Amino acid sequence: MDAGSTPATSIKKLMFFKKPFFRKFSRPFVRQNQDRINEQIRVPEVRVIDENNKNLGILKTEEAIKIAKERGFDLIEISKNANPPVCKIIDYGKYRYMQEKKERKQQAHHKKGEMKGIRIGFATSPHDLEIRAKQIEKFFKEGHKVVIEMRLRGREKAHFDLAKEKLESFLNTIPGGIKREEEIKKSPQGFTVTICQGKQENQS
Repeated sequence: MDAGSTPATSIKKLMFFKKPFFRKFSRPFVRQNQDRINEQIRVPEVRVIDENNKNLGILKTEEAIKIAKERGFDLIEISKNANPPVCKIIDYGKYRYMQEKKERKQQAHHKKGEMKGIRIGFATSPHDLEIRAKQIEKFFKEGHKVVIEMRLRGREKAHFDLAKEKLESFLNTIPGGIKREEEIKKSPQGFTVTICQGKQENQS
C-alpha cells in the first residue's frame, strides 16, 4: 500500500484497473427473404407439388415435410395466400437460384422497357440531326422506345406544315428503320411522335 493511501482508496484503484472492457460486435440476424421452409411452415395442412411437378394433393404439413426429407429435398411454401398454402418439394438452394434468376430477368426486361426522349428543333443543323439519329439507333439496340419532340419557337409556329415535313424527313434518316407507336401529334410547343425499332419506313 502506498504511503498516505487509505484502504478504501486502494480498493477503488484496484476496481478501476480490474474493470473489464467489453465491446459487442455481434449483429442481429436479418433474413434476406421471406421464404418459409420445412418447420418454419406453421399451417396444419398444405397442398404439395413434388420435385417432378406432380400434385400430391392436400397433406398434413408434418407428413409433407417428412416426404420431402425422405426424398432428400426441402418443403418450401411458394403460395402462402392460397387456401391451403401451396408448397413445393425441391432443394432450397436450387429454388433460390431459380427465383433470383427470374428476378434478374424481370429487372432486365423492365430496364429495357424504358422510354427515352430526343428533342430537335426547326433549325437544328444536319450534323446535329445525324448525331440524334445515331443516338436513337443506340437506344433501339438497348431495347428502348423513343419519344421525339420537335420544339417550335416564336415565328416558327407559323410554319407547322414545313416543321412536320422536317420531322418526317428526320424519321427517315434513323438507321435500321422505325415503327411508329403512334402518329405524329401536334402540341402547343410543336410535334411529338413515339417510335420503336422496326422495318424501314418509306414516307413520302
